[in-house]
Amino acid sequence: MAQNLQINQIILLGGGGHARVLHATLEQLGWHTRVWGVVAPSLSVAEQSLLPGMAHLGGDAFLESIAPATARLLLGVGSVGKSERRAALFQNGRRLGFEFLSVIHPAAWVSERSDFGMGVQIMARAVVQTGVRGGANVLINTAAVVEHDCLLADHVHVASGAVLCGGVRVGAGAHIGAGAVIRQGIVIGAGAVVGAGAVVVRDVGDGMVVVGCPAGEMGR
Repeated sequence: MAQNLQINQIILLGGGGHARVLHATLEQLGWHTRVWGVVAPSLSVAEQSLLPGMAHLGGDAFLESIAPATARLLLGVGSVGKSERRAALFQNGRRLGFEFLSVIHPAAWVSERSDFGMGVQIMARAVVQTGVRGGANVLINTAAVVEHDCLLADHVHVASGAVLCGGVRVGAGAHIGAGAVIRQGIVIGAGAVVGAGAVVVRDVGDGMVVVGCPAGEMGR
């Protein structure tokens, strides 16, 4: 899955931990000099020191003041359990006409026979095998493994160290917690949350929260 950058300016949405990880990834790719600045409600002194040289461009309204052709957006907001905020920011950017940059860390391994929509982020040491298909705004975090023929819908977050075995299907906006393991062929419903370290051996319905080994339902 080749990446190329054909635009001179990048706007980073968010200034927290995930944004800083993305900025470090841009440094590895040699793209950091193209970052125009950060769009966020505010940036603390600590955040500014951890995002060296990043101008604070303003809040979300800043995007309405510029032409979409001016820059490409990079979504620097992560998710812990719920993906609604990431999805809403992505959808708002698309409504305004912006394109989102896809980022693949140089230390990730991604099969050329995988395919994703706009704005995918695949972080360091992640593995994405052949036949994987993903929608828009998918986040595959550090050292996660997505095995062959998995299907990931829009806004899915596979957190650090999680493993999806072959043929797993994950619905829109679902969150797979850190270190979770999903058995081959399992279906994870839209908006579902798989807790950190869970071992999933049965299908998970839309909006359900499952935890434990083997994973059991906590509710919605």
